[in-house]
Amino acid sequence: MTLFLEQLVNGVSLGSLYALFGIGFGLVFATLGVLNVAHGAYASWAAILGYFSVEYFGVPFPVAVAVGVLGGGLIAIAVDQIGFQPLRGRKTGMLGALITSIAFLIILDSLAGMATNHQSWAFPSSSFPSGMVDLGLIRVPQMQIIIIVSTLVCGAGIYALIQKTRIGAAMRAVGWNDEAAALSGVNPRMVILLTAFLAGATSGLAGVLGGAATSNISYMLGEGLLLKGFAAVVVGGFDDVRGTVIAGIILGICEVFVAQYLSTTYRDGFTYVLLLTFLVARPRGLFGSRDFMRA
Repeated sequence: MTLFLEQLVNGVSLGSLYALFGIGFGLVFATLGVLNVAHGAYASWAAILGYFSVEYFGVPFPVAVAVGVLGGGLIAIAVDQIGFQPLRGRKTGMLGALITSIAFLIILDSLAGMATNHQSWAFPSSSFPSGMVDLGLIRVPQMQIIIIVSTLVCGAGIYALIQKTRIGAAMRAVGWNDEAAALSGVNPRMVILLTAFLAGATSGLAGVLGGAATSNISYMLGEGLLLKGFAAVVVGGFDDVRGTVIAGIILGICEVFVAQYLSTTYRDGFTYVLLLTFLVARPRGLFGSRDFMRA
């Protein structure tokens, strides 16, 4: 029973990390219509920036997290304005944006590899919460609780922003038709910048927290999150933050249990099977809208 509960918490924590990354990934696709595979590089760079902040400037871990989040958001804005903004006026469609994002992924990963000398680092154990919390029958690492709470807070906050505020209404309007939104008084450029920043910031948060929890900070960190975050978005629904969070947690739990009770060999294979199943049988995901799929 104890092992089962421990693995359940491990799965929820892992899935929360996938969900946190997937929130921004889905936000960009739903609002800007861009399948941005460079999103993984934002997480890598955020973790690297957070590590530099701790190692060379001695800042507390919360400040390092803030540096990573800000760095991820600013990199996302730079990529959007340099790579995607020129394409919007040319109406190149999703394929042009996808190719551009692949180019930026290669560039950012290469620069991250140079910055880390292609090595894997870890936050000093004394620099982040590394203790344990007693939860009845089991003891849970503090970082796992931080990851779970951060995902729930970010998910609820972004959902409320999109659904309950005028800014969110503007984001939905731009996602539906940017030209019509502009005619109604919305500034699409500002909405795009805000969306890019939020997406990069949530990815950055996932990168820093994931790097601390796994003691693995490298230029490849974001690639591990990219497929799983994409799967969470597909399964949950591209236009529903709640669905992404729920699907990410389910994915993490299933992965951990498959690795524990079957074999680690099937762990990633489960993700591919689930992703393919939903793409074929239910492409709008569990909670996505039909209107979004038609758009």
